Amino acid sequence: MRPRITTTLLAIPLTTAALVAASALPAAAAPPGMAITTAAAVTSLNQVITNITIWIGGLLGGLATLLATIGGVRYLLANGDPGEVIKAKETLKYAAIGYGVAVLAPLLLTILKGFVG
Repeated sequence: MRPRITTTLLAIPLTTAALVAASALPAAAAPPGMAITTAAAVTSLNQVITNITIWIGGLLGGLATLLATIGGVRYLLANGDPGEVIKAKETLKYAAIGYGVAVLAPLLLTILKGFVG
């Protein structure tokens, strides 16, 4: 059984690393050659869809990071309790699904642009 201070000290660097990784998601989600623009500079439907996709990708990345942090802390604090370990693993699974959707957001954007034109 780990003392709570050790668990907390382990959770802090993991959370920091996850937050740094999630902050890079919106910039990485922009298609090559297309910059993120302000609301006043939007001139086409494609740019609006791109901006919305970038924002949604960033939100999904942030939510997945939050879930990963919660799942990790729950796993560390489970202390071998099988019920708590299962709940923590489910939370980590949902975080992985969230990261997957955030990474696939640009692909979904391309498919949507194909339908819209």
